[in-house]
Amino acid sequence: MSPKYENLKIKNQICFPLYACSREIIKQYKPFLDEIDLTYTQYLVMMVLWERQALTVKELGNCLYLDSGTLTPLLKKMESKGLLSRKRSEKDERSLIVSVTEAGMQLRERAADIPEKMASCTNLDPQDAAALYRILYQLLDCFTSSEENE
Repeated sequence: MSPKYENLKIKNQICFPLYACSREIIKQYKPFLDEIDLTYTQYLVMMVLWERQALTVKELGNCLYLDSGTLTPLLKKMESKGLLSRKRSEKDERSLIVSVTEAGMQLRERAADIPEKMASCTNLDPQDAAALYRILYQLLDCFTSSEENE
């Protein structure tokens, strides 16, 4: 292959191993999440709600790097399961507040051991895991700070 096209090889793309690892990690989560009847994205929503109890859809989207078009159907489904409620803000009708319900909080107990189970799936030593975490957030910060400057 011509040197001109060397950068087009998949092995030279940082995005590919990130994409492939993301898919594989989500696949590893599936059996644990099936036990508590959540998809991976629903699990992410619940982790934010367990931590914050209530926030706007916009704030939730910012936490998870998701837009409202992705969140709305997801939140409707989770509301129908009784895990959260959605209500208009009394201060600003345009804002929709998402709150965890009692049933949603009870689910936290069943999910408490999932991070530990997942850590055992990766076989990364704690130092490598911490370095990877730091680098991934550094990369995310690059993208989010460039979006803010647009």
